[in-house]
Order: sequence, then C-alpha cells, then structure tokens
Amino acid sequence: MSFFISDALAAAPAQGQPDLMSFLPLVLIFVVFYFLLIRPQTKRAKEHKKMVDGLAKGDEVVTNGGLLGRITAVGENFVQLKVADNVEVKVQKQAVATLMPKGTGKEL
Repeated sequence: MSFFISDALAAAPAQGQPDLMSFLPLVLIFVVFYFLLIRPQTKRAKEHKKMVDGLAKGDEVVTNGGLLGRITAVGENFVQLKVADNVEVKVQKQAVATLMPKGTGKEL
C-alpha cells in the first residue's frame, strides 16, 4: 500500500520565519500603485485647490457641468457666474473645473 502514499514527510517546508522574498511582490505592487495612481491624484487635487483659491472677479471659468461664464462675485464657498445677458448663476467654488483664457466667452 505504500506505493499509493509518497514518503515525502522529510521534504516538507519548515514552518518558521517568513522569507523576505515572499513579501517582495506585495511591496512592488504597492510602489507601482503609488506612482501610477496615488501620487498623480494628490498632485491634481493640490493644483485644483490652488486654482479654486485663486479665483477672482472677471475670471472666465468652466464648471463641472459644462457652464462657461465670467465670475461676477466671489464668496467663501460660492462664486456667481454671468453666463448670458441678465443671467447669473451661483455655483460652488469646488464645481469650477477649468480656468479659461481671457476672451474665451466674448459674448458674456
């Protein structure tokens, strides 16, 4: 009956300290995620915060909803945009996606 059961008890790996090489793939995956996902996202968030903090009256902006307008008033949390003649909307500062070059919305 011993030909069905292998005698490999002596070759079993010893249970003890984990090998450093077993953690290497996990560390490499974390490093790749940091440089490809985490770092660029934090950089983009810092740039957006800097842009939002620097908004001033007269800047032309595009919101996350795609609204193009000129800032007529800046508050602590909100900005007022002129989107057409006699049409002004109030949006959150965080909703401003892009600061456009002057003269983009000439008809405003």
